[in-house]
Formats: sequence, structure tokens, C-alpha cells
Amino acid sequence: AATGLCPYRALLARRGGALRALCGSVRGLAAGPETHFGFQTVTEAERREKIYRVFESVAKKYDVMNDSMTLGIHRVWKDILVHKMNPSPGTLLLDVAGGTGDIAFRFINYVRSVRERQLQRKLRHHQNLSWQEIAESYQEDKSKSLGDSQVVVCDINKEMLKVGKQKAQHLGYSEGLSWVLGNAEELPFDDDKFDVYTIAFGIRNVTRIDLALQEAYRVLKPGGRFLCLEFSQVSNSLLSRLYDLYSFQVIPVLGEVIAGDWKSYQYLVESIRRFPPQEEFKAMIEDAGFFKVDYQNLNSGIVAIHSGFKL
Repeated sequence: AATGLCPYRALLARRGGALRALCGSVRGLAAGPETHFGFQTVTEAERREKIYRVFESVAKKYDVMNDSMTLGIHRVWKDILVHKMNPSPGTLLLDVAGGTGDIAFRFINYVRSVRERQLQRKLRHHQNLSWQEIAESYQEDKSKSLGDSQVVVCDINKEMLKVGKQKAQHLGYSEGLSWVLGNAEELPFDDDKFDVYTIAFGIRNVTRIDLALQEAYRVLKPGGRFLCLEFSQVSNSLLSRLYDLYSFQVIPVLGEVIAGDWKSYQYLVESIRRFPPQEEFKAMIEDAGFFKVDYQNLNSGIVAIHSGFKL
């Protein structure tokens, strides 16, 4: 009898194996498509969770580590980005993944400077005004130092936003500045709302870069500009080897010494190597619908600024 049952047992075993394989496939689909977290292969859901934890961990030391890792050069790169933007009074800016406020504060400073020059030119052309009229006009215009400009900082990480708000309060920034918790892949804003969209050192940490680019296009007004500052591919072979040596041997050590976090900075280094090179990223921006897309390499391509317009 036992012998007679063997074929049925074999059949059940095969069906059981097929069922287990099917269940495994369903579980894989539920977990989402595979992607990368640094040099690890993970699901998209796992990547989002891991990246959130990275920035939650590094938020308080983020600015100190940026200065340490780049020897302060990141400040120059961000200055160049805002000068390339060349915002005028009245500009509405969305800065995505800008939790610590670096781009937002520079934007406010730049617009204030432009506004101040406009005011001085205006007063020079009214030499026949009395001192009282000049003083009143100056005070009236001075009270609107941004000329209706606004910057909205949008970041997915609560800790990064918390650090940014504390910096803004400490540095005295409040006018024309707001903070929004939001995902670059699904922005909580209406269509055709902003004049400029910026993202600095953030897009490589987005799980679906294509969705983030589509969202950037959606929320920009016709004629609006997309600007992205990101680590990129070094063009000089000697510099590239030195850069790799510094990145993998020094930066994680700095992360451990300064922030007590080796793993997060190991990931950040790896994420730079996984980001598309300049031409490939340019094509992705064009695929999202942007026109006149170009890029500017800084420091032999250690970073690049990509620019595009919604026409």
C-alpha cells in the first residue's frame, strides 16, 4: 500500500514545491521591484526605509560633515547653483530635499541683494524728492525686502526639516520661507505652481528618479526652470583614482569620528558611484519633458549642475 502511494506523494510534493515557488513569487511582487542601496541589492520599499534612517541618523551632524568631507567646497558649489538660477524679486522657488536650508538661505540672500540694488537705483532717479519722501519710500520698499519672493523647502525627512528650521531661527530667516514634509516622487503641490525647482545633493537618494523628474516637471510653471546639483562622474583619470581613494578610505572614517556613523557615510559614498553619469542623467531629464537641457561640470565633474526648462 505504501508503495502504491508513492506516485501520489511525489505528485503532491511537486505541487507543494510549485505552490511554495508561487508564494515566493507573490511575496517578491508584494515587496516591490529590486533596486540598489549603495552596493547592496534591495527592494524599493527597503531602500526608502534605509535611506530615511540614514538621514535621520546624520541630520544633526549633516552640515559639519559636509564641511569636513568637501573641505568647505560644497558652499562654493551651492553659491554657483544660486548664481546660475539668478532669481529676481517675485520668484517662487521649490527646493526639494533641502531640509537643512542651505539653498533656501542663499536664495533669500540673493533676492534681498537684488532688491536692495533695485531700491538704490530707484532712489537715485528721484533726486528731486524731499528727505522725508525718500525716507518713507525707502522704509516702504525695505519692508518688502524679498519683493514677494518665496521659497518652499520640501523634504521627506522630519529630522532634516527640524535641523533646517532651527538654523533658520538661529540665523534670523523667516520672511518668505516655509517648510513642507513631502516626497520628491509624489509632491504635495498643485500643477504649474513654481518658477524654479532645485534639488541639491538629493536626487541620488530618490528611489525612483524618473518619478521625481516627472513631478518636478508637473509642479513647474510653463517657462519654469529645473536645476539639480549632484555628485557626478570625474573626467580626469588621475583625479578619479585619488577621489575614489579619498571617498572610500577617508569619508567613512570621518563619519565615524565626527558623527559616530560609519555605515551611513559608507552608503553615501557608494550612492555617488551608482548615480548616472552626466550624459545619461541629461537624457533622463529630457525624457521627463524638459527642453534646453544642459550641464556644467564643477571641479572636473566631481559635481555637476544640470539645467532644463519646462516650455
